[in-house]
Amino acid sequence: MIARAVSTASAIAVALGAGMTPAMAAGTPHGGPTLSKASPDVKAPWAPENDVATGQYKAALRAATVAPRTAGSPLKLNIPAPTGSHSVGMVGLHLVDKSRTDPYVPGQHRELMVSLWYPTSSPSGHYQAPWMPSLSGASFLASRGLNSQQVTLPATAGHVLAPVDTSLGKLPVLLYSTGLHSDRAMGTALVQDLASRGYLVVTVDHTHDANEVQFPANRVEHNAMPAGSHSSDTLKVRAADMKFVIDKLGTLSTGGNPDYGHATLPTGLTKNVDMSRIGMFGWSLGGAAVATSMQLDKRIAAGANLDGQFFGTAPSKDLNRPFMLFSSGTHNRNTDGSWRTMWSHLKGYRVDIQLHGAAHLSFSDNEWMVQQEAGLLGLSKSQLQQQYGTIDPNRAIQIQRVYLAAFFDQELRKKHSTLLDGPAQKYPEISFVR
Repeated sequence: MIARAVSTASAIAVALGAGMTPAMAAGTPHGGPTLSKASPDVKAPWAPENDVATGQYKAALRAATVAPRTAGSPLKLNIPAPTGSHSVGMVGLHLVDKSRTDPYVPGQHRELMVSLWYPTSSPSGHYQAPWMPSLSGASFLASRGLNSQQVTLPATAGHVLAPVDTSLGKLPVLLYSTGLHSDRAMGTALVQDLASRGYLVVTVDHTHDANEVQFPANRVEHNAMPAGSHSSDTLKVRAADMKFVIDKLGTLSTGGNPDYGHATLPTGLTKNVDMSRIGMFGWSLGGAAVATSMQLDKRIAAGANLDGQFFGTAPSKDLNRPFMLFSSGTHNRNTDGSWRTMWSHLKGYRVDIQLHGAAHLSFSDNEWMVQQEAGLLGLSKSQLQQQYGTIDPNRAIQIQRVYLAAFFDQELRKKHSTLLDGPAQKYPEISFVR
């Protein structure tokens, strides 16, 4: 009986570490009703509950037995390299909004950590940023029942404080919001690729919503959202965060330094931010945050939702700016009422594409990360396919990169892409939902 209990705990921990709900780990299809009966309020596979393991599950994770790596050295994870023509620079900023109280920790000003990714022509001499800082990275691994002796998180393509390539002129801006209780690092494969294509991409950690955020002086803040928090309220907080971040980008664009501690900025960053060309994309709850943020702030000129269910009032309000719906193989507006509602209120350019063979987690860095960790976590091929679909991870990331770039190039750079006109022979995995 003891062995069976340990085995069960391990199985649940592995499933949760990969982003599944307890119901999914126990075998309930999709953690809720069947797709054909899906509504905006059910725990469908694209719903926020399936983004990551939340704090209430950490006891199960800690109780799990994960086999140690026996080769004598940790498994070193690799992140797909960017495909654009530019090298990538990166800098992290600490932003404090003195006009707002933190909604989750009363008595504190709202503060955020963001990362800025941008094209550079001089990466030499600048070290590559880690996928996550050391302390928050250790917390992230622990949430999966792992540690740094078993797994080494990768270095990114972002060269810290490398100078901005000013020959490109003012850079169009893209904002990224990640899944519920997820970290801003979870979009790195897409983010650093867009930066290599000439964008300034800003990733945002939504403090006390994210499972862990590392601030200067080695301070780590953890998920502090009250139990039972409603997704629509969470989205309002995220939208306010994004509006504040855009305000601080405005400070950069006029030559100021918005960092709370006035940290060193990369040469060429100030005055090279194009505030007239701002887009936003997000995964899961972060995808829903795009619509809410666009309703709050008209400076966001185009948005893309990566497989995220909508909540709140945003889907029922007309939006006259370009919007992309980009879904996994089992999710689109035919199965998600919130997407149908949103589609009917999109009054500007709109496109709805579906990546066949992909699953909800395929739109996050889990797609490449968990595939590499599978042996250590004890995940079988069938378990991987259940959680991540049947598409090859590298292919999934390649296609997401290409179509996101095509959309934002078209809407922010006015470079029309035939990829958005209809099915392409080169990418048969993509279908257009008409």
